[in-house]
Amino acid sequence: MRFPPIKRPPLRRALFVPSADNKRISQCVRLGDIDGARRVFNEMPKRTAVSWNSMITGYFTRGKVGDAEALFNSMPAPTTASYNAMISGYVRNDRVPDARRVFDAMPARNVISWTAMVRGYVKTGAVSEAEALFRRMPERNVVSWTVMVGGLLREGRVDDARALYDAMPERDVVAMTNMVSGYCDAGRTAEAREIFDVMPRRNVVSWTAMVSGYARNLELDRARELFEAMPERNEVTWTALITGYAQCGRTDEALELFQRMPFQSLIASNSMILGLGQNKRIAEGRRIFDRMDERDDGSWSALIKGYERSGLELEALSAFATMQRHGVRANYPSFISILSVCASLASHAHGREVHAEAVKLGFHSDVYVASTMITMYVKCGDLSRARRVFDAFATKDVAMWNSMITGYAQHGLGDEALACFHQMRASRGVEPDDITFVGALSACSYTGRVDEGRAIFDDMSAPKMEHYACVVDMLGRVGRLREALELIERMPMSPDAVVWGSLLGGCKTHSDAEVAEIAAKKLMVLEPENSGPYILLSNIYASKRRFGDVERMRRLMKARSVSKASPGCSWIEVEKKVHVFTRGDWLRHKEHEDIARMLERLNGMLREVGYVPDLNFVLHDVDEEQKELSLGYHSERVAVAFGLLKVKEGVAIRVMKNLRVCGDCHAAIKLIAGITRREIILRDANRFHHFRGGACSCNDYW
Repeated sequence: MRFPPIKRPPLRRALFVPSADNKRISQCVRLGDIDGARRVFNEMPKRTAVSWNSMITGYFTRGKVGDAEALFNSMPAPTTASYNAMISGYVRNDRVPDARRVFDAMPARNVISWTAMVRGYVKTGAVSEAEALFRRMPERNVVSWTVMVGGLLREGRVDDARALYDAMPERDVVAMTNMVSGYCDAGRTAEAREIFDVMPRRNVVSWTAMVSGYARNLELDRARELFEAMPERNEVTWTALITGYAQCGRTDEALELFQRMPFQSLIASNSMILGLGQNKRIAEGRRIFDRMDERDDGSWSALIKGYERSGLELEALSAFATMQRHGVRANYPSFISILSVCASLASHAHGREVHAEAVKLGFHSDVYVASTMITMYVKCGDLSRARRVFDAFATKDVAMWNSMITGYAQHGLGDEALACFHQMRASRGVEPDDITFVGALSACSYTGRVDEGRAIFDDMSAPKMEHYACVVDMLGRVGRLREALELIERMPMSPDAVVWGSLLGGCKTHSDAEVAEIAAKKLMVLEPENSGPYILLSNIYASKRRFGDVERMRRLMKARSVSKASPGCSWIEVEKKVHVFTRGDWLRHKEHEDIARMLERLNGMLREVGYVPDLNFVLHDVDEEQKELSLGYHSERVAVAFGLLKVKEGVAIRVMKNLRVCGDCHAAIKLIAGITRREIILRDANRFHHFRGGACSCNDYW
């Protein structure tokens, strides 16, 4: 039977008679031994209200609400303290309506009863009910006031909390510390410090509240000054300051403090691993991880995120797999990180496994996880699965729409991208943002829809730099380079490197050296250490056989100490292992002899169908034979050859490249897909190419 019954015996004031049995019950309750407490209780020759109340409290502490109710209902003479034990017990177990029924049924209430009820409402976020009850209190003590002030602070009503705080007849260290924390949570550290400075007595919690508040608001120098003045420090104080330093990228100071720490802290260690990883110092983070006596899901998550941020995707995958082998359940940040890694590597097999694990743990229903999952499938070239994840959500946020629109655009599916864009605009409750318009304009750019792209651009109220870059790219792709240059000159803001880079890319496509020189000179001023404009301009000169100008660009790069960009690199996942190929280095692969034989076989098959290498894509002044040999061993072609050796029939070969795909390789892979009757999906730095039946999804427009 659940309390409260309607009729209760009259309330009696209990005479507190200390006994050895009462002490034994209290001791058992404190130790969590509720069965031992019950044995002592059952053996007592005469029970006092204290013993009954201790047992009720013990049952509630262990979550045995039914046993507590049954015991209370069998009490011969419950006291006010008994009723209070019931109210506090219900509150402890988040059953505030039951607590209120007990409160309303009490024959008499004291300040403890009222305060417990106010605390219950505050705990469950029902602050307005707490306020109403607080106003009705016939008497209040410092605890009552402090609980109500804390409730207002918890709801973010800092000024209302301050008004109540000022009305308090007396304030203790807890009330003052609450106000310090509340002001810090609201970012009002100056007001927090005013209260801290007038505190007549401070304990370690007060000091920690102020130091942590400064650290959370990234006022780290003030936090450090106060930290050094603290008479006593606890784990929270050390951790707050270390975390603040790590978040701000002040990793040297974070490390210095971490090494001074007199004890090992799990939270501080996790913060250090994450902070070091985010600042490309993951090797040091890994050393901390390896030295930890105890690790939790946050430790693994920090390590995986660190690898991801450091561009060490393979290490991130390995860490995630090791975490699972250790039986540690992935948390929310781990899923976001590892899905991003799978997207970056286009690791389709790993991505599907992570998706299955997300479903198992219930993370798949989170819209942000779903958006990341859509992006992962898009970057793995699996649009059908991306669409299934997208369609599973009745209510979609802007990130999910953006993932789908951008995905279609990257795959050259302009009709689908723009249909999704218009569907989004017709939907209620979601408005396109800057990323949405970038996706729509990119779709127009990748498919040559200049008029539709211009209409979308002209419809924008305040296009940003990235939108201008999309339109410049769109015009450049169709050869309208002068029009693109005029648009740049009319921009309301100063064009950045992305805008000029888009124009230079169009010049490369259409071999316009005159406009290219204008764009390249602008880029060399904006990004003097970027090798891209030098190389692109060199490529244009080489395509026109102006090798003297090519040599001049090389000398200019050397004089300005500009290093070459990363070499062309392609990779492919086979049986959940990623194989990376760069020019020349693929000869070190353990199966290089088989790859070489496959390349030779493919070259023969290509010659039979009339393939002639386009030697314009070799940008060196060397003889024809060397040029043809160079083209035949580009990294994307090596990866495709390996895929043909290793990926079973009927399964698409998925290859990724860090740079734009070579035009000659594009032509060759189209033919290879037709000859071998295999589907080949190639993701380059710009977009996807789906090769099937001797054709490409881009229609040779990229």
